[in-house]
Formats: sequence, structure tokens, C-alpha cells
Amino acid sequence: MRQRHLSHVGALLALCLAGSAAEAHDHGHGTDVASATRDEAPFLAENTAAMDKMMAEMEVKPTGDIDADFTAMMIPHHQGAIDMAVAYLRYGTNPQLRRLAQEIVVEQQQEIAAMRLALGQKLPPSAPAPTEPEAGPVHAHSAMPDLATPHSTMSAGNMTMPAMSMPTK
Repeated sequence: MRQRHLSHVGALLALCLAGSAAEAHDHGHGTDVASATRDEAPFLAENTAAMDKMMAEMEVKPTGDIDADFTAMMIPHHQGAIDMAVAYLRYGTNPQLRRLAQEIVVEQQQEIAAMRLALGQKLPPSAPAPTEPEAGPVHAHSAMPDLATPHSTMSAGNMTMPAMSMPTK
């Protein structure tokens, strides 16, 4: 399961970074939201914000407690993967990548919870976990209560996960 999880995170991160690398090569810096297409710009802005936040929060001054330092860096790393996956779920349309992004959200939340529990930290309140949306028309500006995805509905069933930081529109 861990190997599959790592390959999922790697695949989505590679997808996100491929766009950033191409932009950096063309423009000498990170993702250039200004040159993106109208449809792509909101995703790129959200993804860039998620990556910038993740990188800033992973810069942790060592405390001498290896366990605490490890989780202090890994939790923002995992949250960054969640935020990037959520951004993809808002704008992406490829069914395979959408399923992958949903799995990343759930698995990364579980790992954040496991790290916090291992250190005796309290967990945040539970929130519904994303599941595969039902088939329906794509609406780019639909506001969904949980992920604001472009698809018609998402149902969480009985599954709950620790609350996650959600980008707002």
C-alpha cells in the first residue's frame, strides 16, 4: 500500500511540477500564471500557492527532537500534496487523474493523522472524505461544499477524515 501511495503522490507531483518546470525554462522563473490560458490560470494560481505554502512550512528549525522535527516537516509536505490534489480536483477532468487525486487526499490525511497520533497530538475535527463523483455534466464554476469540484456531486458515505485545509475561491 505504501509503495502504491508513493507512486500516486509522485505521479501527481510530477504532473504539477512538469508545468512549473516548462514555465521556468521558458520564462526563467516558476509558473507564470499571467501567460496561462484563461481556463488554466486559476488552477496554476492555486497550485503555485499550495506549493509555495508547502515549501515555506517545511522550513523548520531543528529542535533536537528527531520525531518532532520529522513530523514538523512531513505534515506540511503531506498537506501540500492534499492542497495540490484538491486544486486538480477543482479543475482537472481526466477520470484516472481525478481518482488518483482523491486517493492522494485520503491517504495523505491518514498519514498526517498517524504522525500526529504517534506524537500524542490531538487530531482536528473530522470532515467528509472525497469519493469518486457520480457521472454528470462538467460545470467549471460549481461550488461544492467539500471540494468545489467541477463535477455534479460527491458523496462521502460513512467515511470521515481529519479536516483538511481547503483553498477558497
